[in-house]
Amino acid sequence: MTSKKRKLLYPLSVLFEGITKARNKLYDKELLVSKEFDIPIILVGNLRIGGTGKTPQVAYLVRLLNDQYKVAVLSRGYKRKTSGFILADLNSNASEIGDEAYQLFRQFPDIIIAVDADRTNGIQKLQALKNPPDVIVLDDAFQHRKIKAGFNILLTPYSDLYVDDTHLPSGNLRENVIGAERAQVIVVTKCPDTLTEEQEYKTAVKLEPTLEQTIFFTKVSYADFVKNENAKITISDLLDYSILLITGIANPKPLSEFLDAKSIEFKHIAFQDHHHFSKSDLRAIEKEFKQFSNKKKVIVTTEKDYVRIFSSLDNLYYLAIETTFINHQKDFDKLILNYVGENTRNRKIS
Repeated sequence: MTSKKRKLLYPLSVLFEGITKARNKLYDKELLVSKEFDIPIILVGNLRIGGTGKTPQVAYLVRLLNDQYKVAVLSRGYKRKTSGFILADLNSNASEIGDEAYQLFRQFPDIIIAVDADRTNGIQKLQALKNPPDVIVLDDAFQHRKIKAGFNILLTPYSDLYVDDTHLPSGNLRENVIGAERAQVIVVTKCPDTLTEEQEYKTAVKLEPTLEQTIFFTKVSYADFVKNENAKITISDLLDYSILLITGIANPKPLSEFLDAKSIEFKHIAFQDHHHFSKSDLRAIEKEFKQFSNKKKVIVTTEKDYVRIFSSLDNLYYLAIETTFINHQKDFDKLILNYVGENTRNRKIS
């Protein structure tokens, strides 16, 4: 968005910011009630729209907790073509439960993945299961004040901190930055590999955390290979391939920079975040791919995009990512495990 358009939209931003501020004050003063549950609930969210790294952070929490606890992930199932409460199963797909939920289900088929825009109803449904979870991870629910989670994790990308942004529609914030005070932990995501202690300190000062908050810094770690249902190709072997890169995520720049750093040449077709790939889109991709003369050629995409289109394109591979803590990982893990251990109903485990 151009600076001129931002200026024109700024009065609307002031109005919307005032509305969200008033709503939050009603919850803070308990004039609107947030429901509490007798189960550990970890909320992962942000103050802004767009890619802040929520799905990799949720996946990190699942890996951390899954050996000791029965874990459930509850999201709204963004851009799914269904409604209401749905439990993921072997018949699920991205259209039914949303691409991010389906991606998590494929990664962790042994945990409970559920979607419901009404998170209160979703939690109640999960608790009513024959084998209910010990802990629930709420994906993208920081503004869902109807629920009072026990542990709130707020994400903000290193290159696009929420303190540098303005409220919708002139900016990307869903609420005023004062909302960050609800978080116990702030995770600065997508940091450069070369992040220094001085840069960490300057960022922490800029975010102005409360005395009760802890800030952590993470980066995106890419797999050493691309893969699909049947095969893998190492990153080094990709140097011999002609590559068509397809993305439908909020910020594909880090992925492009990773491939550039590996000296991998590619042609990039970028779509908007959560893009619905139509038949004409798929035909255009196939047409572009056929123009590559190299016998060794592949289409590479993100895991989130892959789960939407893997059944529609041949020669399609995805590059998996994980969240990696730059330092103090054990401290973060301890905060999470202590919270769950102290609040879980499974006292034998805790």
